Amino acid sequence: MNIQQLEYILAVDQYRHFAKAAEHCRVTQPTLSMMIQKLEDELGIKIFDRALQPIRPTPAGKKIIEQARVVLHQAALIKDIVSEEEQSLKGTFHLAVLPTIAPYLLPRFFPTMMEKKEELDIRVMEMKTAQAIKALMDGDIDAAIIANEPVENQLRGEILFYERFFGYVAKNEPVFKNERIRSADISEERLWLLDEGHCFRDQLVRFCQMEKVRLHQAAYRLGSLETFMRMVESGSGMTFIPELATHQLSERQQELVRPFAIPVPTRAIVWVTRKDFVRHQMARLVIDTIRKSVPKSMLTLQPGQKVM
Repeated sequence: MNIQQLEYILAVDQYRHFAKAAEHCRVTQPTLSMMIQKLEDELGIKIFDRALQPIRPTPAGKKIIEQARVVLHQAALIKDIVSEEEQSLKGTFHLAVLPTIAPYLLPRFFPTMMEKKEELDIRVMEMKTAQAIKALMDGDIDAAIIANEPVENQLRGEILFYERFFGYVAKNEPVFKNERIRSADISEERLWLLDEGHCFRDQLVRFCQMEKVRLHQAAYRLGSLETFMRMVESGSGMTFIPELATHQLSERQQELVRPFAIPVPTRAIVWVTRKDFVRHQMARLVIDTIRKSVPKSMLTLQPGQKVM
């Protein structure tokens, strides 16, 4: 049994097709099939049921594949340990960021960091919270930036900064006249809310006790904050935006921003990794760069703010 054979069975499990798995692994199909057959002969058990279309793992094969996933993750950690010991920042680093964080945070720190450290190979992808947590647990990414502390025992979180929420209100909405927004003021407003599955939406719904609005306003759910902002600017309804988004607004757009009254809804932006994470030098570089890129007032929870 070797690492290569384990990689092959994971590829077949992913693609459920020997030819596609071989293409993914950059080997010929006969080579891949032969290596898997040798592993099955060595173990004395069939890993895949080849009579089914598409190919599926046998009950025992499922257990073997799950363990192979663990073994390959641990093998990757060995390389990371060596790299860390050599104080090297080389090697690909996969980072997931929430869609409600990425457009406003990444431009503040990512281009500058990559210019100063040209040897870095950081691959950033946008994922919702559940997707990012699963990718971390499966070892598909190295770290994630999300908006809540992880509850999974295998993960650990470190708060990067705190970010307030603001209202973004069309001028013809009654709440536009208010200097500050209270949750009671928005119970009957036309709200543009993100789809379920976005923690951004869930946090605000809980904070503002908007269960009735959530049911009543189903027709107003679309896909992105930027879309909602354009709808508000066209004179329709209101939405919520994170603090960093307000720093990207023009003077005209700033006129539509309304802060919340105390307690101010706030989210903690959290750096999350597995507990067996070893690339601490890389993490420290990214974390420190992020914290330097945001206003100092966001590094600590301010009086009147309430983390959701």
